[in-house]
Amino acid sequence: MKVISTNIGDPVTFEWKGKKEQTGIFKYPTSKGLFLRQNDVKDDTIIDRVHHGGTNKACYLFSSDYYSYWRKLYPDLSWDWGMFGENLTIEGLNEFEVRVGDIYKIGEALVQVSQPREPCYKLGIRFGTQKILKEFIAHNHPGTYVKILKEGSVKKGDDVDLIERSSNSLTVQHFYELMFLKEKPQELLSLFMTNESVPQYKKDRFKKYLS
Repeated sequence: MKVISTNIGDPVTFEWKGKKEQTGIFKYPTSKGLFLRQNDVKDDTIIDRVHHGGTNKACYLFSSDYYSYWRKLYPDLSWDWGMFGENLTIEGLNEFEVRVGDIYKIGEALVQVSQPREPCYKLGIRFGTQKILKEFIAHNHPGTYVKILKEGSVKKGDDVDLIERSSNSLTVQHFYELMFLKEKPQELLSLFMTNESVPQYKKDRFKKYLS
């Protein structure tokens, strides 16, 4: 895997249900690269710190491989890397292969896969339509958030090297699928609940599905 683009954003004001709000989802490529910190990306915009940033969502990665799919669906948008609000656009990122808990070296930083991205209405603001939410869920390639185990700089062209493979076989796609399935497969739930890298608050929400 390789870093195709490093992206950050400034605050953008929009109107939602009659109220003015701000978002940091409008991210664009930067030639300076990024510095990944424990709870966020330096100089990036995070408006809602309840749902973004923090230990488990310090940096968001999305695959460049799927951009062609989305360009065909939305040909009239002005396309650039960072369209999905990702800090790092990664070539070769496959959620069906990447495991929750995998550790990667990206540039100077050491990161650990923590959880997939759940789309919210602000993705709809970026795309100009809320129908993108159902389409994004159905496409089943959500990208992933990572924890920062070692802070450091990341730039375009850096390799994304697997340092340690998680012994638990729960993939990012498994995690994502589990969130939206009405019937939760017990085998998948078991993987989820025993994976040490799944955030505890997520496990607490899923306890009620255990048989």
